Amino acid sequence: MNLLVWTDGGSRGNPGEGAVGVVIKLKVKSEKLKVEEKTLESFGERIGRVTNNEAEYMAVIEALKKVTSYKLQVTKVDFFMDSKLICEQLKGNWKIKQEHLKALFSQVKTLGMSLGVPISYTYVHRAENKEADKLVNQAFDAS
Repeated sequence: MNLLVWTDGGSRGNPGEGAVGVVIKLKVKSEKLKVEEKTLESFGERIGRVTNNEAEYMAVIEALKKVTSYKLQVTKVDFFMDSKLICEQLKGNWKIKQEHLKALFSQVKTLGMSLGVPISYTYVHRAENKEADKLVNQAFDAS
């Protein structure tokens, strides 16, 4: 069972009030053998005072916590995010210079390893990440 996860994080001010948005979908084959996506869960929430990059990492962490809590036979998790920096750091292509981001990176890797399945990280343009972005803004705008 393959999960598709879209994440986004943001900070109003940098640093400032932060929020995350997560959309988790299940990739399934329909009766016509067509591959479809079924939304399992989507949420947005405020996370306190953070930088934009911290919020992006926190979105991945919150998504991994949710996926770990599912009682599903997950075989692969594919993440999609509009932060090139975080995506490339998670793939091991770019160095992490800030200590606070190294700690968040470590959390992501620990949670990912606990799943015991392949995890991929793909950079997408903001237009392809509309659902997660919308959830971030809804979390900001909620009273």
